[in-house]
Amino acid sequence: MSYRRWLAFAHDVAWVPIAIIAAYWVRYNLSHIPPGAWHAMLGLIAVAIPVYGMFFRLFGCHRGMWRFAAIPDLLRLAKAVAVGTITSLIICFMISRLNGIPRSVMVLYPIFILGAVTSMRLTYRLVRDRDLGQNAHEGARALLVGAGRGGELLIRDLERNRAFKPVAFVDDDVIKHGHEVRGVRVRGAIADIPRLIEELLIEIVLITMPSASRHILDQVVEMCAKSGVQCRTLPSLAELADGRVEVSRLRPVTVEDLLGRDPVQLDETSIAAFLSGKRILVTGGGGSIGSELCRQIGKHDPAHLVVMDSSEYNLYRIDQELASSCGAQVFNSVLGDVREAAVVQAVFAQFRPEVVFHAAAYKHVPMVEDNVIEGIRNNVFGTKAIADAAKQYGAATFVLISTDKTVNPTNVMGTTKRVAELYCQALNEPGSTHFITTRFGNVLGSAGSVVPLFERQIAAGGPVTVTHPDITRYFMTIPEAASLILQAGAIGNGGEIFVLDMGEPVRIGDLAEKMIQLSGLQPDRDIKIEYVGLRPGEKLHEELFYEKELLQCTVHPKVLLASCCMGEKSDIDTGLERLARASLSYDEDQALFELKSLVPEFKHSIAIDVASSGKAKTGLKLVR
Repeated sequence: MSYRRWLAFAHDVAWVPIAIIAAYWVRYNLSHIPPGAWHAMLGLIAVAIPVYGMFFRLFGCHRGMWRFAAIPDLLRLAKAVAVGTITSLIICFMISRLNGIPRSVMVLYPIFILGAVTSMRLTYRLVRDRDLGQNAHEGARALLVGAGRGGELLIRDLERNRAFKPVAFVDDDVIKHGHEVRGVRVRGAIADIPRLIEELLIEIVLITMPSASRHILDQVVEMCAKSGVQCRTLPSLAELADGRVEVSRLRPVTVEDLLGRDPVQLDETSIAAFLSGKRILVTGGGGSIGSELCRQIGKHDPAHLVVMDSSEYNLYRIDQELASSCGAQVFNSVLGDVREAAVVQAVFAQFRPEVVFHAAAYKHVPMVEDNVIEGIRNNVFGTKAIADAAKQYGAATFVLISTDKTVNPTNVMGTTKRVAELYCQALNEPGSTHFITTRFGNVLGSAGSVVPLFERQIAAGGPVTVTHPDITRYFMTIPEAASLILQAGAIGNGGEIFVLDMGEPVRIGDLAEKMIQLSGLQPDRDIKIEYVGLRPGEKLHEELFYEKELLQCTVHPKVLLASCCMGEKSDIDTGLERLARASLSYDEDQALFELKSLVPEFKHSIAIDVASSGKAKTGLKLVR
């Protein structure tokens, strides 16, 4: 033992004779102890010291740090004293039949021992806390939202870590109003935050409810922004898996908190059966969705994971992450383009994947509008190359990651993905590879999404540019999207288009306002919002399914099945041949015409103009 532990042990044992003498002294009314009682008292002391010393050691009473003495330490001391008392009295009974030991002494001396050893620890802690409080820099005055278990645990940690000074609680439970949590009073409801910020000179608001709803977070963030104070929150219950509530875990509220939804409950058994022990290929594995798929697949013990991407940097990042987090898991990183048939054939011939997740795609609408041919080559013919190889080499399941922009598309990107959907459905045949499509909307924080753009604009001082005051989009988080893709793959039998439940659409103007508020600023006062008009191919409101696609429930409430009419494979093959010729000759007008032929719903001004004439018009150029 260290010298500190020896001191703690010696301190506890020293109180044993003192407590016994005090018990006799009290028994005889605080007067002189009769000479006849001294012999029995000394005998009890001689027995009690080694017995208590043994049990103090066995119960580890010397190991607890007095600076952080708490209920577990006191319980350990109580157990040691109880067992030590019983053992001492049994030994004394065997030696002297307890002659000369009054019954009151038997009751009093263990109480005195326990009171002495516990009170010394608590006194030491109180003194140390007071000294630290006087010497430490007093933290920012904090208003805590939520007088529940999370708030109580945070107050406990703040008693040791003086990063913030808790001034008051707010809670919508009126029963708690006026009560105190570890000395901090509940002074009102959440609606009272602006008033309390002003009255109590609050410098920061701390949301101590891991299960706080989007509505509460939104409300608190808006009030803090208007009052000009910072706002932080504890992680969600999903993030707070170990249950520890500490000051260090407080973080700024994020847009994912405001737009996120309840954690997705997955059928882990079916997903594990789908992935465990399988050879799996993820194309576009370095991208936002692809990399998250790789992370989640890695948790299900695949036999072999192959990550394919055309971006060296993206592939390097996920390669390093998998190498550090997956331990002995077997995986390969392949730098290659899905459009290159030779590369695709080589990957399938070498690794023979049983499950393929095809996430490689160009997805940025304006970029694809400006690069029509490249969008077609990647999204249509890249998908065709991977899908053909999956069928050729006998993959069991092929999962196409699609987009809500395929529904009544008004842009090239959505139309190319719709062609990919049609081709994969046409490839699906009984007894062969199961071709499954998953369709969902925007993903928060993905590369090229609106959230990083808004963040950069806010950091630059504005303005934040929104295309239209009424424009809306569906959003989900990257982990949620990847989880539901795996779930859809596990429950699919081939030929299905699964639509992921995206919840309610979000007005992009509201999103911009929330992100400005999260930065501690006021929309249109500190950061201006400018409406710049819809971009080419952009819709006001995205759709998740066609009118003729009746949504049906599946075994998972967040995964819906869109009933769809499959086209004739011969017609699709003929259309793709014509589209390939237009792409090879880099004829954008003809390519748009062929896209319109394959997807009659395609609402593109030039494609419609070309289609109305029945042929491609030479010399017709895209208007950028």
